[in-house]
Amino acid sequence: MTFETRQIGGAPDVMAPDGSEVRILCQVDRGSMAHFTLPPGAVSIAVAHHTIEEVWYFISGRGRMWRRLDGAEETVEVRSGLSLAIPIGAHFQFRCDGDEPLAAVGVAMPPWPGPGPARTRPTPSRGPGRRASDRGSHAAFEWSRNARTAASFGVIPRSADNDP
Repeated sequence: MTFETRQIGGAPDVMAPDGSEVRILCQVDRGSMAHFTLPPGAVSIAVAHHTIEEVWYFISGRGRMWRRLDGAEETVEVRSGLSLAIPIGAHFQFRCDGDEPLAAVGVAMPPWPGPGPARTRPTPSRGPGRRASDRGSHAAFEWSRNARTAASFGVIPRSADNDP
């Protein structure tokens, strides 16, 4: 048995498939922990994990998280102190609405295998979604709270090219 101890680094260890910065924390046989950061005004790329489930705890910033699984879909306001679950197979996307980065600590079970297994969904060329690397006016982020499809969050329907 070994005991792992890690100090969070200043620079990200890797960029997640969704575009967020990832700082790898400790790992054990059945789970791993990481610190995720999304810059102000950024929206992640929609992804789905098909081999892991995650639990996130937001530590700073504010924003929104969209999740969809088996016909259930919701968008929730996120902020410091909020925890949420991302089950295996759930599609999710998040955005930072505040002036400070949106930061969360997440636990993946089994351990996060790296950026490869997540399936991304392209963001449409028009509409409210944009990638984490895009910056600019918050006016581009007018979302419909009453939207019934993931298109309102920058997700496109399945096709042969992107079916998870």
